[in-house]
Amino acid sequence: MDAQYHATIENLERLRAESRVPAGEKKIEAQHGRGKLTARERIDLLLDDGTFEEFDALKTGRGGSLGDAHTYPGDGVVTGHGSIDGREVFIFSQDFTVIGGSLGEAHSQKICKVMDLAVKVGAPIIGLNDSGGARIQEGVDALAAYGEIFHRNVRASGVVPQISCIMGPCAGGAVYSPSITDFIFMVQESSYMFVTGPSVVKTVTHQEITSEDLGGARIHSQKSGVAHFTSPNDVLCLREIRRLINYLPSNNRQRAPILDLRDPADRNDPALDYLVPENPNQTYDMNVLIHSILDGAEFMEVQPGFARNIICGFGRLGGQTVGLVANQPAVLAGVLDTEASYKAGRFVRFCDAFNIPLVALVDVPGFMPGPDQEHGGIIRHGAKLLYAFTEATVPRISVIVRKAYGGAYLVMNSKHIHCDVNYAWPTAEIAVMGPKGAAEVIHRKEIRDARDPEAVLNEKMAQYRHTFANPFLAAQRGYIDDVIFPRDTRHRLIRTLQVLEGKEAEGPERKHGNIPL
Repeated sequence: MDAQYHATIENLERLRAESRVPAGEKKIEAQHGRGKLTARERIDLLLDDGTFEEFDALKTGRGGSLGDAHTYPGDGVVTGHGSIDGREVFIFSQDFTVIGGSLGEAHSQKICKVMDLAVKVGAPIIGLNDSGGARIQEGVDALAAYGEIFHRNVRASGVVPQISCIMGPCAGGAVYSPSITDFIFMVQESSYMFVTGPSVVKTVTHQEITSEDLGGARIHSQKSGVAHFTSPNDVLCLREIRRLINYLPSNNRQRAPILDLRDPADRNDPALDYLVPENPNQTYDMNVLIHSILDGAEFMEVQPGFARNIICGFGRLGGQTVGLVANQPAVLAGVLDTEASYKAGRFVRFCDAFNIPLVALVDVPGFMPGPDQEHGGIIRHGAKLLYAFTEATVPRISVIVRKAYGGAYLVMNSKHIHCDVNYAWPTAEIAVMGPKGAAEVIHRKEIRDARDPEAVLNEKMAQYRHTFANPFLAAQRGYIDDVIFPRDTRHRLIRTLQVLEGKEAEGPERKHGNIPL
């Protein structure tokens, strides 16, 4: 009996050892040679030490009818759960050393198991993607396997945070699982995403292009907007995932964790009184205001390289996570265009889904004019941001810093779309349009017939600015709750968040709305 027991234990130890290096040491060396960590090394760096509990380490596929029919323990993916700063997360990490990390039936079943458990438990799902795509040897079973994952991505959306980290190739149908998730991380020079690769592009369009130029981290973080965060290597990428998790709740029934950074709530910043230039056409950096008001000046910006005329990201006010949406006057004067609108719209919807209060810092001269924007659907994209803010039931606060003109003023979380509390700085200009445009419309004939049209225009602009382009008229009408000193912005926001903490809001009974996608 003892001999049989020892043999069983030895067999288990052998199988576990094989599952840790299923494709052999040479494959691991090749992975390191590409500047990439292995699937298990990534998990060890991401999770708290000693907390990873693995599922299905010995699970194998059925083997294919084409090529290599050999089966590997784990089937090319490591799955399980562990903790990040003491909070439980579920994880899967694809193993490129095993058949290129390709996805087959057993591989998918392992991923689906942890996704199902994550939703049941109410914990975030983190996927570390490094895969050559569908396992051709398994034929339609591999396609069916992807469908099962997509289905779970959609069902988990808005229930638990879903984070995808692209740490190698991600091509073809494989890209659609990350694209459904909430946030995508990419690693520079070693990760890429595309529906059709360079060889197909060359065959169809006769255009030669590299994987990096077609779907690398730079392209997706600056041009397409697919990626939300990029890092120079695997280690820093995993560190940023840990940082993001600390801002988020574990599920849609919880609030984000409170973290006291010992930053006084009543701290003021006299320098903010001089942030906005006297010249209304002069720019300034909205990041100065953002870092001034947030706890510890800590801010995690989302999609920093894409649609830079609007800033979205996470910070803390009084220890509480908030989602910030701010126009950036230093880029395109902070105007709203198609890319800025859907970038901010998606961010607002994420915050609303996971009980994260929203703060809008407004300095917007309007929507970007021109045929390119109109033909590109600025009406539809601008409506996404309008819909997102209006639909949100979390606490919503806005601060009008300078310009707030026309429809863009309404879209940027105004009182008229039922924002909870709206503040304005004394420098705020709230009007249908800018003073110059307004003067040219209202006094067109007088300006045209004047001896000195420019002098008359300047006079009428000054008159319009004095009469309309200030926050006091809006405050008199109740559209602004208070005109505040810039130096007190942090304190007023924290105090208002405390008041709104118990906010309850219910929409009409319906299956779901129809956002203008």
